[in-house]
Amino acid sequence: MKGKELRIVFMGTPEFAVTSLKALIENGYNVVGVVTAPDRPSGRGQKMHQSDVKQYAINRGLPVLQPEKLKDENFLRDLKALNADIQIIVAFRMLPEVVWKMPLLGTFNLHGSLLPHYRGAAPLNWAIINGDFETGVTTFLLKQEIDTGNILFQEKVPIGQETTIGELHDSLMVIGANLVLKTVDSLADGIVKPVSQDSTTIDQLRLHAPKIFRENCLINWGKPGLTINNLIRGLSPYPAAFTNFRNTESEITVKIFKASVELTDHQHNPGVILSDNKKYLKIACSDGFLHILDLQLAGKKRMEIEDFLRGFQNVVNYSVI
Repeated sequence: MKGKELRIVFMGTPEFAVTSLKALIENGYNVVGVVTAPDRPSGRGQKMHQSDVKQYAINRGLPVLQPEKLKDENFLRDLKALNADIQIIVAFRMLPEVVWKMPLLGTFNLHGSLLPHYRGAAPLNWAIINGDFETGVTTFLLKQEIDTGNILFQEKVPIGQETTIGELHDSLMVIGANLVLKTVDSLADGIVKPVSQDSTTIDQLRLHAPKIFRENCLINWGKPGLTINNLIRGLSPYPAAFTNFRNTESEITVKIFKASVELTDHQHNPGVILSDNKKYLKIACSDGFLHILDLQLAGKKRMEIEDFLRGFQNVVNYSVI
């Protein structure tokens, strides 16, 4: 059987998943149904919001299932009725065994790392935050423990010294979609030989990629400049690293999207702000300074540093200690 003859059920939610679904549809693969998150209220008006995957699926006339619970009997009945040969997971939630075991050829997941490294919810972020020079995407067969199934294919991608999570996301979104097509064809032809993750070398520092919380985004100015800049890149543009400008009268939360590192000896305490009030703003860290290039004050629009300094002349009266 050829890959385009398989009956495929696709499961995903955000924009990252849409690119893979679009690749399947536009290349003539037989997607018989889509599973995505239920509509949720969002925004100031709390209007009901459809997932990116649902919006694309509806536009292409694909059947859509949106279960609240993946063990719901009605959902399982409807899913089984689609009679899938294979299920594909891209940026979705953890599946119960009754779901991932349903198709004859099983269920495979596209994950944004070179497994077994960075199992978890935020693999792209942590690869940059940890200063890695390489990452990639992996397709693997599902098993009960999250992100531990046998590897099918991997594609490596370099991480540049200035690469942000936004840029890496967009790059791997396309590379991952192509890997999904390759995986479907290989499983249909029966030519792929899954490789156990237990047979690969594991770096414990890079094993887990937990969800990013607000406390992960707060900058510690006592750390080295490169470490801080990696955090900024790994969270830019979303959710964004942040710090707090403080003086005796007020405190202002500031998101930082782009910076550069100046390694040098100095006598300033970490967190001291230096600026000419025209073109540069730099903050002392343990081994130099971080030059802030792109930032956003709470409640204001994102701006480059020169625009910020034109409207915030007293910045040297603040610190981030």
